[in-house]
Amino acid sequence: MITVVTGTDTGVGKTVTTAALAARSGPGTLVVKPAQTGVGTDEPDVDVVRALAGCAVAELVRLADPLAPDTAARLRGVEIPPVAAHAARIRELARAHDQVIVEGAGGVLVRLDTAGGTVLDLAAELARDHPVRVVLVTRLGLGTLNHTELAVGALRSRGLDPVLVLGSVPAELGQAERCNLAELPRVTGVPVVGALPASAGNLPPGRFRHLVPTWFTG
Repeated sequence: MITVVTGTDTGVGKTVTTAALAARSGPGTLVVKPAQTGVGTDEPDVDVVRALAGCAVAELVRLADPLAPDTAARLRGVEIPPVAAHAARIRELARAHDQVIVEGAGGVLVRLDTAGGTVLDLAAELARDHPVRVVLVTRLGLGTLNHTELAVGALRSRGLDPVLVLGSVPAELGQAERCNLAELPRVTGVPVVGALPASAGNLPPGRFRHLVPTWFTG
């Protein structure tokens, strides 16, 4: 099985959600980051995942600047492989692992290559010949209904039906957060199968893995 983790935006909790999904999947799981940007300025996502989940990880492309992958590549005059090449590499890795979890960059339509291929294109390409589950990570606060509906619509336009995970739930919910717990599945028609507390990424790895089952319902 290949799981593609994407989001409604950057900073919604994709990396910690990816780590939680990897810890939940257990041994034999590989996490793949097709394009890692901001190398040298931020802790790489795969390092965060490796520390929290204790699983194997792989990066396909590393770029220095903390920007969208194609922007970071164009800024430096670097050519990065097309989405089809990423998909071929992921399929190869999937043959050697029980589970492969692919963490995208930013949102659904963020470009992963300098030819215009997006996270959505990658998920659709993988789904042509392999079972693919798409996990859409979203916020709970004000503005999330619009962003989440747009992302779900884009995924469905390519025949992909996602599930939702709330990537960073605050300890205290305001009116918008309380309402959106019910509104997100209602307006999107997509189930919410997980909710991670905002503090999850700061937990010690052992505690993180212990609590993972309590964050998911499906």
